[in-house]
Formats: sequence, structure tokens, C-alpha cells
Amino acid sequence: MCGIVGYNGALDAKEILLKGLEKLEYRGYDSAGIAVRNEEGITVFKEKGRIADLRASVNLNVNADIGIGHTRWATHGVPNKLNAHPHQSASGRYTLVHNGVIENYHLLQKAYLKGIQMQSDTDTEVIVQLIDLFANEGLSTVEAFRKTLSLLHGSYALALLDQEDADTIYVAKNKSPLLVGVGESFNVVASDAMAMLQVTDQFIELRDKEVVLVHKDRVEISTLEGRAVDRKPFTAELDASDIEKGTYPHYMLKEMDEQPGVVRKIIQEYSDANGELAIDASILKAIKAADRLYIIAAGTSYHAGLVGKQYFEKLAGIPVEVHISSEFGYNMPLLSEKPLFIFITQSGETADSRQVLVKVKELNYPTLTVTNVPGSTLSREADYTLLLHAGPEIAVASTKAYVAQVAVLAIAAYVAGQSNGKEVNVDLKQELAIVANGIQTIVDSKEELEQIAEDYLKIARNAFFIGRNLDFCVSVEGALKLKEISYIQAEGFAGGELKHGTIALIENGTPVFALATQEQVALNIRGNVKEVVARGANACIISMEGLNEEGDRLVIPKVHPLLTPLVSVIPLQLISYYAALHRRCDVDKPRNLAKSVTVE
Repeated sequence: MCGIVGYNGALDAKEILLKGLEKLEYRGYDSAGIAVRNEEGITVFKEKGRIADLRASVNLNVNADIGIGHTRWATHGVPNKLNAHPHQSASGRYTLVHNGVIENYHLLQKAYLKGIQMQSDTDTEVIVQLIDLFANEGLSTVEAFRKTLSLLHGSYALALLDQEDADTIYVAKNKSPLLVGVGESFNVVASDAMAMLQVTDQFIELRDKEVVLVHKDRVEISTLEGRAVDRKPFTAELDASDIEKGTYPHYMLKEMDEQPGVVRKIIQEYSDANGELAIDASILKAIKAADRLYIIAAGTSYHAGLVGKQYFEKLAGIPVEVHISSEFGYNMPLLSEKPLFIFITQSGETADSRQVLVKVKELNYPTLTVTNVPGSTLSREADYTLLLHAGPEIAVASTKAYVAQVAVLAIAAYVAGQSNGKEVNVDLKQELAIVANGIQTIVDSKEELEQIAEDYLKIARNAFFIGRNLDFCVSVEGALKLKEISYIQAEGFAGGELKHGTIALIENGTPVFALATQEQVALNIRGNVKEVVARGANACIISMEGLNEEGDRLVIPKVHPLLTPLVSVIPLQLISYYAALHRRCDVDKPRNLAKSVTVE
């Protein structure tokens, strides 16, 4: 979602800030801006639209060695230049960028800022105006900053410039991610380490309600009450070269092609010295001690959790509930006596999931995060972490991270089942190797999948995805992929549910994608296909080798029945990609969406 960068050093800040913002484009945004300070004061550049639009508006003759930048995803106020960050106080002294949502900004505005004419519709402007107000009452900048922070309710990551201070970026966070990067004779600020890998791989973790002064030569951290904090930096485990598209036209296509390698990498990372699949002993102990697992996730990660539920129940014999994080946090069900909470999140920064994590930790329940980003908020704050090892995923629509989530959940369930003495009649390591080969076969069949997208979705305004058992779990993910990037209204259903209402929506030519990879329900799903075809649907059957019949549009390689979601999702990803491409949609950065959802 929104992204923050900051630089304080000896070099010209403009280019470093702009390059940092470009690295955050994957998060989703609708406007962007930077502010730089030199001896003449603070200069702000901001534009609606892409970073390229902002870059074109920046005056190259303005040189400065300190500055802040921001990409905005609209929450308060429409996307336009006026609501774009940075925002300035009425006096012009203070300039601020902000991620998050201030829940009580209207109350603060009424209580403190009645005489000040607001220039935007944002909650952010209230923050910078409050700092200015308290400074005008005689407080120092850091005192005014602390006082303002003490009044804020909600989530925030903040970076502030003071026109009267040439050497400091004032920084704070609560619930929203923010890091400080350290280097030789410079320091930086970033909401994602990826933004500043261009200059450093050393980052300091910031914690909620800390106040941080970022100088050129040092970083001062203290609590909101003023107690000094000493914290060492960690090394960001990212390879800047992995972030580049190379010869690919889109990150999404590159990331789909990387999926066979991701599965192989996961096999390698989760094999012990004897070559057997294994997970950390403390995580295994926590899983075995639980009488019920609660999987908490959102979006694509939630769909991976639906598959994971079947793995833990079938392979490990442990009951599992899967919950949408934004609902669970405000409507917690009755819990078992010994629960383990598993948070699935690609970015490790998902605000909906984090608010559940905070509440669960207050209840002293054990927590495990499954994420692609080491050092992310949910990884740091949970008791345990299982990493996806998928490498950076830049495209907003998740592909390889989903496959990685399903594979890692399968390994965790398999290892837990073996440890529990449950008879597991599968050599999962060998079967995952077969899966990797199967995925490779499909990603090498792009021409056929592009033709399917052309034949079924060229003029479609809606589409349906149906399946049963594990195929249902994949159907809802396939529908999400299609609507995310092509803007075709799509829904995924359990095949048997069609006749309970949804079949009323079938018209002549309605595309229906049906998955048939589960032997025990293969005939049932084919019966559902006949029902929709009888009502005019244009049906596309994707079956698994051995269950295929004449007329099936695509046959995927045979894999173990439990692992079919890892393979059957691949054609749905590619069909969605080509449908979006044919409609000239922005595949990597679909409208209104964000990669890292850092507000509830």
C-alpha cells in the first residue's frame, strides 16, 4: 500500500528518493511526492499518477542532501495532487509523509485546529498541523512530535522534516511498518527494505510508539516517554538483482515462470542433513502441542489456508479452522483449550492479520507466521516463522507466493504427521519434485493458455470457476486472479452449489472454468458442467491426466491428488494474465489494489 522513503546524507537526495519510490511501485498507489530541504528551505514536488509523472515534475536544479518521499493509496480524500503527500503545515515549517489511518483525526481537528484552513481532505494533514501548533506554543520539534503522537489513535508510519533543522528526519510508527537503514555517513528511512537496497542492506527494526531521530551520522531511538533505546541493525536478506524484470514484459509473467524453481528451493530449504523433509523443532513441538490450529489470513493467503486446512487434517490429524483476518479480529469465536494461531501473509505486513496477532498475543496463545519476508512485522512479532523462500514478489497479484504458501503448509503438515506417528502414505519430497516438473510443463505451454484466454474471455463481462474438494479451493483463487488484473467480474464456487442459486446467472456464452483433478468427485463436477452447458455456458474443463475425457480443453500433468492445487492453479494464473493483457490492463499494478495491505 502506501510507501515511505527518506534520505539524510551527503549525496543529492532527489534521485535516491525517486529510485526508492520506484522500488515501492509494486505496493499499489495513486499519487506520489517528495520533499527536499536545503539552505533555501523545503521544496515539495508531488503528482497524481505514476512515479514517472512525479519524476518529470521535479526541478533538477534544486539540490538537497536530506528529504522524504511517499507513494499514496487513497484512504481519505480522492486521488489527486492536493491530497498527495508530502503535506505541509500552515506556516510551511513542517513537512510530513504518513502511512496508515488516524481514526480520531476529526476529533483532533475540532479540538485543536478550528482556526486553520485545511488544504487537503486527508487525515495526514491534521498530524502536521498539530505539530506546527504545539511548536508555535513553545515546544521543541521533538516535544511537539511526541505530544502529537500521544494524541493519535490508529495506525501510522511518519517521517517529518523541519525547515529549521538541517540534520534530522523525525520518524515514528504504530501498527504500520517502517525501518531505518544505516550506512557510512548517511542514514535512510523506508517502509520496505526493498526501497533502499540501492544504498544499504543494514536496517534497524522500529517498534510501535518509538520516536526516532535520523541524523546523517547517527540514529537516536527512544520510547514515547523519552527513554533511550539501543538496537542493532540486521541484514536484509534480499538480492537487488532478484527485483529486476530482466527481459520479461511484466513481473507477473516472470514470477509465474519462477514457480518451478520456487518449489525446488522450498524442498531444499526444508530438507535436513539426511535429506529428509523437516521443520524447526520448536515449531514442530508447537504444532504437536495444539489441539486445534487457527489459520488467519486474507485474500490469496486465505485461499492457501483453505488448502492448508486439508493438509493438516489429512496428513497430521489436527483439526483446523480457517478465518478471514479482518473478521476474526472483531468477532473471535470460542477457542479450543490449546490453540496455535498460524498467520499466512505474503508480505508479513498485512494490517488485518497483525491486529489479530496483537490480540492473540495478549491472550498468551502461541503464534506462527508463514511469510515470504524475513524481518517483516508479523515475522518479528510472532513466536515462530516459516519462510516461503519464494524471492521478492513484485506484481500485485500473487502467484509464486501462493504456490510457496501451499508447498510450505504441505511440508509442515507432513512433518507433523510423521512426528505424531500418523501413517502418511506419501513420499512428499518426491511428490513435490514431480509437482515442480508439472508446473514447468504448464508454464511452457503459454501459447495454448493464451488461446484459451482469447477464446473464452475476449468479450466476457463475467466468468465462473467451479470445482469440488481441493478444486474448489483453487477455483476461488482462480476467480480472484481474473478479477484482480483483468477487471472481469468472476466468482469461484463449489460445483454442487451452482444449482442452489448461482445457476440463475448462467446465460448464453457465460464462461465457466471447471477443474477436475479429484478422482472421488470427478464425475460430480462433470455433471455440474453438463448443467451449465445445458443453459448456454461456454465451459472450459481443466482436468488432470488420468481423469481426462475427450473434449477437455486442457490436461495438466498427473501429480499426487493432495498436491493438485500447486499445479491446477498455474493455468488459471496464466489465463488471467493473458485476459488482462488482451484488454490492455496494467498487469503488474491493477487499479485500486495494493501489494502490501497496511491499513485495516
